[in-house]
Amino acid sequence: MPIAFKEWAVTVRALAEGEQLVTLRKGGIREENRHFEIEHDRFFLYPTFDHQQGKHVRESHRPELGRALEEGVWADGEPPASVFTRENGIPQPDRVRIRAWAEVEASYLITDPRCVEALAPYYVWTTDYAEKRLQWKRRHPLHVILLRTYRIPRPVTVKVRDEYLGCRSWLDLHRDLPFEGTPVLSDDEFDRAAEQIEAIASTAVPVLA
Repeated sequence: MPIAFKEWAVTVRALAEGEQLVTLRKGGIREENRHFEIEHDRFFLYPTFDHQQGKHVRESHRPELGRALEEGVWADGEPPASVFTRENGIPQPDRVRIRAWAEVEASYLITDPRCVEALAPYYVWTTDYAEKRLQWKRRHPLHVILLRTYRIPRPVTVKVRDEYLGCRSWLDLHRDLPFEGTPVLSDDEFDRAAEQIEAIASTAVPVLA
């Protein structure tokens, strides 16, 4: 079965549009030992609405929140964009659209909050939210994962199964999907950004025990 990586729908959309190049991860409560591991180097991007709130997306990208709802399919119709401001969150869709896949081009372990801030051009979250990902489980470093993302020729809908819910990173999709498509950035664009990300992440100062 194809492997998928769970990330917020607005983040998946940004990755598929070339507006985000890295993801930051420590692991969820349903990960083995509650630690994140890069278990796969190529996977589909699964859009989730778990814990997703508009206040965690930087202001310049908030107009894209409404478009992120296109990543889900609800039996009763698409909810209004105002759901991103509700404390009780967004209802789970019946199906989600898979429109992209990614390869891990590089990964780094960081503990320096200055590094998280310096990487801000390469993600669409607020820096406050990104730093919260760093601060959770302070004794463990944060994974910075550089992704090369590809859009598949035609989005595919996948049923949301109970086993897909909760704070986990990796899913087995019950549907055959080919690794086809075109990169969202040209080789030159991606290589320039990758060099800048490496310069930031590889020189990060370890500041947490």
